[in-house]
Amino acid sequence: MRIRNFEELVANGLTDEDKEARRICLEVLDKVIEELDPRKMVFSKVRRTGSKLHIDRLTLDLDEFEHVYLVGFGKASHLMAEAMEQLIGDKLTRGFINILKDVSFESLTGRVESKKVSHPIPDEEGLLGAKQILKLVSDASEKDLVICLISGGGSAMTPLPAEDITLKDKQRTTQALLKCGARIDEVNAVRKHISAFKGGQLARAAYPATVLSLIVSDVVGDPLEVIASGPTSPDPSTFKDAYEILRRYGIWESVPESVRRRIEAGLRGEVEETPKPGDKVFEKVHNLIVGNNRLACRIAAERAQKLGLNTLILSSVVEGEARHVGTVYGSILVEEVLADSPVEKPAAIIAGGETTVTVRGSGLGGRNQELVLSASRKIKGLRGVTIASLGTDGIDGPTDAAGAIADGKTVLRAEEKGLDPEKYLGDNDSYRFFKSLGDLIFTGPTGTNVTDIAVIVALKTD
Repeated sequence: MRIRNFEELVANGLTDEDKEARRICLEVLDKVIEELDPRKMVFSKVRRTGSKLHIDRLTLDLDEFEHVYLVGFGKASHLMAEAMEQLIGDKLTRGFINILKDVSFESLTGRVESKKVSHPIPDEEGLLGAKQILKLVSDASEKDLVICLISGGGSAMTPLPAEDITLKDKQRTTQALLKCGARIDEVNAVRKHISAFKGGQLARAAYPATVLSLIVSDVVGDPLEVIASGPTSPDPSTFKDAYEILRRYGIWESVPESVRRRIEAGLRGEVEETPKPGDKVFEKVHNLIVGNNRLACRIAAERAQKLGLNTLILSSVVEGEARHVGTVYGSILVEEVLADSPVEKPAAIIAGGETTVTVRGSGLGGRNQELVLSASRKIKGLRGVTIASLGTDGIDGPTDAAGAIADGKTVLRAEEKGLDPEKYLGDNDSYRFFKSLGDLIFTGPTGTNVTDIAVIVALKTD
């Protein structure tokens, strides 16, 4: 089991029907995590015959390149690198990857170095690793191949600030953006314009080499320019966009002066923009998505069907405030109980995407936990229903939990303990709410990241 406290979570159901609904939710989520192994995703999209590397509709002859370099960064980089070393190890010249602090990596060939770095707030190790990666790709010539492994978290894990901006300045800016509730694309639009690495600048450094980027998407809708801040993709965002985002969320005056100076210089045309669509640096760049939230939703739906449920994928591109989305999901469960709709019971409704939390309180939690807490209020008293939601990376917000689970008795159990759901929701304190009930989901770092997934189950009851 990938969910470490699976049995305890099931046992928290007060009735047999609640236990069964919980078990189904958790089995579906556990299967999703198992099948989202980045090695499986790489092998499903990349294969090799002789010297030929087949990637979707692209074929590259490894014998035609003088050197093959491998670089990577993000929560899945270590497992993606393991898969690629199995495929091309005999042709690999050398490589360098930034990996999460909590994971381990041992190069199969001994040719790939790694550095353990922090997430979501960048650290000095991440900066040093980003420099190594940039230097490695800069050494490539037009006769070389650079394979770049990109996954969620890659932006924070390669913090190479632009000239005159310190790492501390970038950390402060990142913290401000995360706390204000900015969407990930907005966060990355700012980060790209205070970086020497992101927004197509890695491709610029690798030019004129051939670049193959294999990407595990952690962004709703899979926009290449947003995933890990699009280091090998054209960047349509501008300094003006970065400025307007900081203004819109009321944090322009609170970000470091060095950041404001650079963005203002960019507005005046004194700093070179990130490379845009049509730039020559992308002529030999091939970007391929190997895994995303849509894949996670399909895996969940297939598992639920095998468990005997009628299944509906609601969406894989859900966004919005976590508490508002949670209210909607709870309302869907009410509709299931009242009208056997939108799908006949026993039903499993799957939804994916990435919500946001605008922090107003002083509590502890993550977007999945807050979503489930909000939903729990709507389903109070219902029988045979459960909702569970987690981050596929196993990390929900600044907590050690992946997410949370709730059924129709969750609020009743809380009230018996003197816990007021409204108070905890108002203080953004979903972690402590569910910890008191024993309903946090723990997986540890999963080694992948395709945003979040929620499973909503409604069983037939007498």
